[in-house]
Amino acid sequence: MSKTILITGAGTGIGKDAAFALAQRGHRVLATTQTDAQALSLEQDARTHHVVLEVFKLDITLEHDREKLMPYDLDVLINNAAIGESGSLAEVDMKRVRQLFEVNLFCTLELTQVALRKMIKRESGTVLLVSSIAGRVPMPFLMPYSMSKFALSAAGAGLRAEMDQLKKNIHISLIEPGAIHTGFNQAMTDSKYAWMGNSSYFSHQAEKMQKQERATFKLVEARSTQGIVKQIIKASEANRPKLRYVSPWIQGFGVRMARIFGI
Repeated sequence: MSKTILITGAGTGIGKDAAFALAQRGHRVLATTQTDAQALSLEQDARTHHVVLEVFKLDITLEHDREKLMPYDLDVLINNAAIGESGSLAEVDMKRVRQLFEVNLFCTLELTQVALRKMIKRESGTVLLVSSIAGRVPMPFLMPYSMSKFALSAAGAGLRAEMDQLKKNIHISLIEPGAIHTGFNQAMTDSKYAWMGNSSYFSHQAEKMQKQERATFKLVEARSTQGIVKQIIKASEANRPKLRYVSPWIQGFGVRMARIFGI
């Protein structure tokens, strides 16, 4: 059955690939982007690939943009928009961390509340929160991002329980991508080097750290978004989606083992 699905952060990476895949399965996809320029680029790319998308700007940090959801009877909201930031908690500017939480948690939840108004009234709907495997284990120098995803995962699990208690046929699920080669991880880990100067506690290690990060991503990153897109499709089309959808599965398994053994 065709559904009306809105996805944020659809201009690139996982969001864009998921929007294309859902549209190709016959769903009505509202693919939103942070900027008008991204929306124009996405529209052009969709036409080139003969994919039908309804594209518009929706910056989740702006209240008047969030209210753009109101005319639509959404079956599924996919909260994919997010930003990344890295750096040691011993020295990272807390303004950067606050901005991460503003986008990745607070504005995501504000957008979800807008969608829930009509979903609860209609007694039907699914909300997917795109978190991260990084939100399940502490990761040195990635904690600004990881903390925001820890919080989002907790929020998703709690909101799911609340909606179950409400008994209005509203479903909340977490989408947890692992390391996937979209360029997001490299941009995020590199972000700290823009402000780490000679006074940084880790300045003497910076060059070695960057090389190690690049080597690690080259080793562990999945080369395609196909796996996580399949999980998004499963969650979007399920009558009662489960709490978590993870891909690549081997990375999710590794995280579970690390937690069990306290690594």
